[in-house]
Amino acid sequence: MNSLVLAIGAAVLYVVAYHTYGKYLARKIFKLDPQAVCPSSALQDDVDFVPTEKPILFGHHFTSIAGTGPIVGPAVAIIWGWVPAMIWILVGSIFMGAVHDFGALVVSLRKQGRSIGDLAADVVNKRVRILFLLIIFLELLIVVAIFGVVIAVAFLICPQAVIPVFLEIPIAIWLGYMIYKKGGNHTVLGIVAVVIMYLTVILGAYVPLKMPAMFGLNPIALWVIILLVYAYIASTLPVQTLLQPRDYINGHQLFVALALLALGIIIAHPTMVAPAANLSPKGAPPIWPMIFVIIACGAISGFHSLVSSGTSGKQCKTEPDALPIGYGGMLLEGMLATFVVIACGAGIALGFKDLTGVAAFNHHYGSWIGGTGLGNRLSAFIVGSANMIAAVGIPTKIALTIMGVFVASFAATTMDTATRLQRYVVAELATAIGVPAVAKKHPATLIAVITAFFLAFYNGSGKGALTLWPLFGATNQLLAGLALLVVTIYLARKKVSALVTGIPMVFMIFMTGWAMLINLQSYYAGSKWLLFCIGLATVLLEIWMIIESVIILKEVFGTESAALAE
Repeated sequence: MNSLVLAIGAAVLYVVAYHTYGKYLARKIFKLDPQAVCPSSALQDDVDFVPTEKPILFGHHFTSIAGTGPIVGPAVAIIWGWVPAMIWILVGSIFMGAVHDFGALVVSLRKQGRSIGDLAADVVNKRVRILFLLIIFLELLIVVAIFGVVIAVAFLICPQAVIPVFLEIPIAIWLGYMIYKKGGNHTVLGIVAVVIMYLTVILGAYVPLKMPAMFGLNPIALWVIILLVYAYIASTLPVQTLLQPRDYINGHQLFVALALLALGIIIAHPTMVAPAANLSPKGAPPIWPMIFVIIACGAISGFHSLVSSGTSGKQCKTEPDALPIGYGGMLLEGMLATFVVIACGAGIALGFKDLTGVAAFNHHYGSWIGGTGLGNRLSAFIVGSANMIAAVGIPTKIALTIMGVFVASFAATTMDTATRLQRYVVAELATAIGVPAVAKKHPATLIAVITAFFLAFYNGSGKGALTLWPLFGATNQLLAGLALLVVTIYLARKKVSALVTGIPMVFMIFMTGWAMLINLQSYYAGSKWLLFCIGLATVLLEIWMIIESVIILKEVFGTESAALAE
């Protein structure tokens, strides 16, 4: 298969899906109202609730949901073949992931911008709210701790990315100041900021910064500490100070990276050397149901519902903006996942560790996870993408830096957005159980950061969260199923056809519940008690929440049937 044909086919399918299924959902199912007053205006506080122009919010939303999820998942799952990976990416993103993100955003817009966990109290009942918030807390605890390690690993693989990633912070603060304080044009200023950022990329390419071991701590541990401090500060600042402008820059960075990758595919059009299907690779778990867990963010991800309802729902200016931001943002992430499949399945063939062609792919994917963990997964995408970008005429050194910055900056966005979301969850839990002092901004953020710190350092290395990486996918996908459950009940109460969310809900809960049971069996057999206990707690909370929700659904449909009988 020629990679160019694959890329064009996916892009056309996504454009068609947006203008058909997406607009059908907007008009017939969610019935978006351009006259509705959104929480960003009704509750405006210029800290969390800020009416935001669509392009700026799209940048924040997309960079928050993307992170490294749509990179790592496809980069791992391609070991089963590029065809199964692409089928799940395409079908999942169009009919499940985009519906999930869109639905969570719309419900939040109509429920005072509250998170999907908190608004479960209105949609289902108060007990479910606490159950859901506990599940979300466990999910975000893993996300904050893991993404600190992801960025640290990216810095070790590509030390050229350190200077550009950190210099992006003052550039973003300047951009936010010029837009919100001086009333500047966000498009012009955004372009200027991106140009400055890419000048820092060139600087970083020739001035790499490697973190040494200090104070008895390894480089990854030191980076994790620095990044957690940064996440605390970034997540407590008003969104327009750093979060929005930095994500706006990253949104531009995304389009530049996608454009470079597209040009690279057009010029190099490498052939897919990955097998079309390899259902039993050495050491790999069963493809069914594990592919639905391994590829999360590129198809459907529960974390997206937290972004849609946690930050985007507080900034969305009008209901119609929810279609391009919620549904369109997920389709673009599916396109990114497609490029990842091409980079790992074809771009890697242009050169990897002095090997080319099938030999380069087999060297990396001869067995499950390539034998060297997270760094190897990220390097496959970075090197494969850099190979294709180099075909455009950009020096390989700069191409590698561009992709290293891309991975690290997107992971940083996810990390501090997750920290902000965790602050909301802690505050909502504290309010629900009657401890209002903990619900304040700084105590809640402190809990979010300290719990992630202990998870990262429970084994003293700073990499402790990687122990939970196998659990992240299953927990994340179960959360997606539960978010769809809340949206489904919302639609049922509105007497609107809930099949568009109900079918994906059943599929996700069943598949990921199955995957979780496989994982629990493996953790128990291997005496991995931390994984086993957190996984078991998540499953029990999920079962309880489902039982509560099924009772509500029976009441809703029972009431409707009785009304029809009368």
